[in-house]
Parts: sequence; C-alpha cells; structure tokens
Amino acid sequence: MQRLLVKTELHDLPLLKRGKVRDIYRVDGKLLIIATDRISALDFVLPTGIPYKGVVLNKVSNFWFERTAKIVKNHVLSADVRTFPESLDPHFDLLEGRSVLVDEVQPLPVECIVRGYLSGSAWKEYRERGDVQDAGLPAGLQISSKLAKPIFTPSTKGELGEHDVPVSQQWMEETLGKELASAVKTVSLELYQFAADIAFKRGIIVADTKFEFGLRNGELILIDELFTPDSSRFWRVEDYAPGRAQDGLDKQLVRDWLSSVQWHKTPPPIPDQIVAETQRRYLDILEKLTGERIV
Repeated sequence: MQRLLVKTELHDLPLLKRGKVRDIYRVDGKLLIIATDRISALDFVLPTGIPYKGVVLNKVSNFWFERTAKIVKNHVLSADVRTFPESLDPHFDLLEGRSVLVDEVQPLPVECIVRGYLSGSAWKEYRERGDVQDAGLPAGLQISSKLAKPIFTPSTKGELGEHDVPVSQQWMEETLGKELASAVKTVSLELYQFAADIAFKRGIIVADTKFEFGLRNGELILIDELFTPDSSRFWRVEDYAPGRAQDGLDKQLVRDWLSSVQWHKTPPPIPDQIVAETQRRYLDILEKLTGERIV
C-alpha cells in the first residue's frame, strides 16, 4: 500500500478518465477505479496530495456500499485486489487498499445532495433568501442548525473547474423522467437517514452528503463514492453546537485555508501543517466509522 499516490500511470491499460481524485481504467470490459491522494477544493485540484487519503476514501466507501446494498444496488464487483484479473498482478502494491473493480453504467447527470443540517452553500442561500432550493425551511434557523427533516437539494455535475448549479425537482423530472426522478430522491433520503443513524451512534454527525447514480439495464445503481470525507460533511457529536461553524472531520480545513490565501488561476501548494492535520482527520473518520486503522 503506497503512502502517497497523486497520479497513476498504468501504461498497459487504457485510461478512460482522470478525475479530481480518481483515475479510471478499463479492464476486461469492467472499470478499475483507483482513489489517489489528490485533493480538490473550490472546484480545483490542489498541487499537494494528502497521504493515505485515497485509501481512506476507498475503504470508507466500500464499508457503506456493503451496508447499503439492501437499499439500492451499487456498481462494485470486487474491492479485493486478490480477486482482480491476473493482468493487474504487476500493479498489486499500487492497487491494494485504494481500488475497486466495478460495472460500467450510464451515469445520471445530477449530483444528489441530502442535507440534515444547515451549513456550507445551503447556509449562504438561507441567509440570503430564507430558504434552500424551495425546501420550505422555517425562519430563525442558525448556521449548523439541525433541520426538522433532511432535505434533498440536487445540482448539476460540473466538470473540473466548473461550479455545480442547484436544480429543481421539475428540472430533474424533465431531465430524468418523473418516475426516475422520484426514485432518485426517495433513495437518496433513505440512504442518508440509514447512514446518519449508524454514524451518530459512533460519535459522528453526517451534516450533509452527496450521491451519484447510474443506470444498468434500466435499473438504478449507486456509483462513485459513498459517505466519505470528500463527499460528506462530518462533525463530532461531542463538539456539536448550533449557531457556529463546526470543526469537521473532512476537507473543510483545506477549503478554509484555500479561501484565506491569495492566488490566481493556479492553487498554491498546501502547507505541511494543513496536510498533516487533514491526514489526521481522514484517518480519524476511517477509524470512527469502520473501526479500521491503517497507520
């Protein structure tokens, strides 16, 4: 297992995509997804990696994929490198702990965001107009307030360097069809509540999270990553207090740092102390949620 991996170069395999964090290759008609240690913030990939970050993302995702399969099927075929095709044997050390073999499905053009607490862009919108995507929120909420019930706030899927744009349920119905749009919303809310309940018992609040779905032979399939510190906002139960920003176990520290420094077009390297603290938080969330320690 490599401590730091910011880019893969598997020249014997066709590279399909290099995303913000994941490199995707095609293998024997399937997809090989490798979670690197790249980190993105404010829609930019930063030049500095976070050691073991990809391993954490992969292990946390697989933990949740396994447990939520009874709610909705997912694209994972195997997370055990020992079961991968023999052609991947030369890359065992690189792939161990940070890769999955998955089915290729047709992704839906929407980010499915569920919020149980008021934070981030939702808090900004609430301050400006007293609601979040017409969810009908009451007046008088504070930053980090727990919502009476989780809300579904979908958005577009922006390409690298582009911002996601909030969309309405009507847009989803026009884009996906009424039945599929309804299913996506229902499943997203069910997934959130299922994981939020488990995480809370382990001392973690899932303030908000995002999902991605695809279709396989017309069937809804959960893809990408699941309840990771990249795709979710995690807070400690013991430290939670509404009315102030929370100190999270996710990449908010990097977002805050990047927002505080001057830069133009190209993000600067992350300072060593920010790297070390971010790594600590990722490793902490892995242990708290799954009980696993990797270093």
